[in-house]
Amino acid sequence: MKRVFIGVAWPYANGPIHIGQVGGCYLPPDIFKRYHQLKGREVLMVSGSDQHGTPVAAAADKEGITPAKLADRYHRINTKAIEDLGIDFTLFTYTMHPTHKRVSQDIFKILYDKGHIYLDIMETFYCEECTKFLPDRYVVGTCPRCGAEDIKGDQCDECGLLLDPQDLIEPICTFCGGRPKLRESQHFFLKLSGFQKALEDYIDTKKDWKNHVLNFTKGWLEEGLKDRPISRDMEWGIPVPIDGYQEKKIYVWFEAVIGYLSTAIQWSEKTGNDWEVFWKNPDCKHYYFLAKDNIPFHTIIWPAMLMGYDEELNLPHNVPGNQYMRFEGKQFSTSRGLFVSLPDMLEDFSADTIRYYVTAIMPELRDSNFSWADFAEKNNSELVGNLGNFVHRVLTFAHSRFGEIPKAGKLDQRDQEVLAFIEEVLLKVGNAIEECRFKDGVRALFELSREGNRYFNERAPWAEYDKDRERCATTLNVAIRIVKALSIIGEPYLPHSMETLRDHLGIKGNIKDKGWEDALVPPSEGQPLKEPEPLYRNVKLDDIFKEDTLMEELKKLDLRVGKILKVEDHPNADRLQVMEVDLGDHKRTLVAGLKSHYTIEELTGKTVVVVANLEPAKLRGIESQGMVLAGEDNGIVSLVLADGEPGSNIHGTEKGAPEISFKDFQEFDIQAVEAKENKLYGKSKYETVDDNLPSSLLIACIVGEKAKILRSGNRNLTLHRDISAGSEIK
Repeated sequence: MKRVFIGVAWPYANGPIHIGQVGGCYLPPDIFKRYHQLKGREVLMVSGSDQHGTPVAAAADKEGITPAKLADRYHRINTKAIEDLGIDFTLFTYTMHPTHKRVSQDIFKILYDKGHIYLDIMETFYCEECTKFLPDRYVVGTCPRCGAEDIKGDQCDECGLLLDPQDLIEPICTFCGGRPKLRESQHFFLKLSGFQKALEDYIDTKKDWKNHVLNFTKGWLEEGLKDRPISRDMEWGIPVPIDGYQEKKIYVWFEAVIGYLSTAIQWSEKTGNDWEVFWKNPDCKHYYFLAKDNIPFHTIIWPAMLMGYDEELNLPHNVPGNQYMRFEGKQFSTSRGLFVSLPDMLEDFSADTIRYYVTAIMPELRDSNFSWADFAEKNNSELVGNLGNFVHRVLTFAHSRFGEIPKAGKLDQRDQEVLAFIEEVLLKVGNAIEECRFKDGVRALFELSREGNRYFNERAPWAEYDKDRERCATTLNVAIRIVKALSIIGEPYLPHSMETLRDHLGIKGNIKDKGWEDALVPPSEGQPLKEPEPLYRNVKLDDIFKEDTLMEELKKLDLRVGKILKVEDHPNADRLQVMEVDLGDHKRTLVAGLKSHYTIEELTGKTVVVVANLEPAKLRGIESQGMVLAGEDNGIVSLVLADGEPGSNIHGTEKGAPEISFKDFQEFDIQAVEAKENKLYGKSKYETVDDNLPSSLLIACIVGEKAKILRSGNRNLTLHRDISAGSEIK
């Protein structure tokens, strides 16, 4: 195998990448790529932002902006986070790119002309209240298989079942909360049933796939493949390239997988390299990295599309799909606001600290669980206490006593055993990565540093130095051989710190040119050593959960996400409206003075921020059980919008906080702020206590000179209308 193609599942551009996605999709292929490059193989690794998914359109609707604007924002945020983590894509692009549109429409048209796509009638949900057809993720309900509630109409996040919206139990419209009705509409279908036999023959050759990937795929085949609709009635997306049907859009699951081929072609156009050597050469193996909810798209649907489009194109060699990484027992979800964002983690921790922990708990064969306590414990005991400790002990002692890599004398049996163990670990880690067993590989890597610590303790070079300096030099030479081996074997896992380690050893040049086997080559004796610094630092839970005065003030507020279900004019007041708001576990009546600024239709269905611990007050005879937040700027009033499920709290505020009076609430300085040069500007300039600062207006609570950006989950609150920075939020 001279070449490797790596396709990585495309993240929706509806929010920042979360740490569950890193473990499921994005770190494994980077480890895989770096290893194969060290083995001297050409690697093309591609992915990009899925900007056409309905989650993007739904998130944009909530913010009151175009899907293109939201998709571009999160593409930039996620591209930077991916690069900062050290994930080295050959090309990380986006589905709005002209090349992707061209290739997607070309594949659709050719499959249509060959009879693999046909036009038919299907029933789809239509909301009479909103007067529009509802794409799948605009319908929510209960999963018919596992009973999970509030599931989007395309797939159950809990059990992984692929759905059509009409499969849901008690479906409702996400815009207005009403019950949509089924209506007939023409759509294009992929004739998946026509590929049943060809796919069965193909899957029969895949004996070495992970059991859950193979079982999931065979389950589909045993049930009999069903034709699937691949167009949607919506404004956002790539138009269907068939005359008379351009108003329909290509469904995102069909279009997104085409991105693997279109990105290779885009890379070819950009660099002048030949994409066909990766796609039409049997010697090039194709690997696809994804989480389990994406398995059938890559083991059934994408191979069928390739078979129908061009039989010369390589099919997936392996699809090492991972299970789910959960957050303290719950499923990560960007659309629900339940996640730990990668940009946020990179604010506080080094890239290799994150890479190590994610690898250590990678959900390769079963679901795993992210927890902050485990994050700190594994970092401190393994990364710092094992690997970092060994390296620092060896290099500090060698630098202080010799200042260079000392010359080895005669090697005894124990020395030979250690060098043999390096060869054993090199083989073990290489085999593990080749077979996509990344956790086994990192465990073997740490076995080598653990053995190094044992050897160093046994030899006690601090005692040898005074008694037998030649023996001490030999001990240090052997220990430094372990250090050098670690710096190469650890490169796929911990590229930043391993590069620093090689710099300490005075090793120059591109590690890819030296190759994987260079781990067995002794370091240059007499090479001056740089004074080492610790590679890693301890993580303290107190640092993760540290609270300051601003956070203490925020805890006096109970701010929650609320969805406006119904709005009526106040019967006794011309300027007031009465709202029924869903707070998740209950509904509340709120009275608001928004009538001169918002119509009933504009308010209905909005997801807003509710002050839930405001003492009730009667306004013209109707009790208001809280209030919604809005900004005001020279007569313009703008609702503050939130993302997430009704009832979820705004980050930093305290659910169930004691009641406060309206006068108490007025003491809080909440305002619209703007980010410039990593500072927040409102009525004046503020120091920010968190740095997730896109260029759009944000909502922040101010205490003194500090500002805390308010978020639902890890999503910033937004404004429905443009108002000036410094405007008060009431």
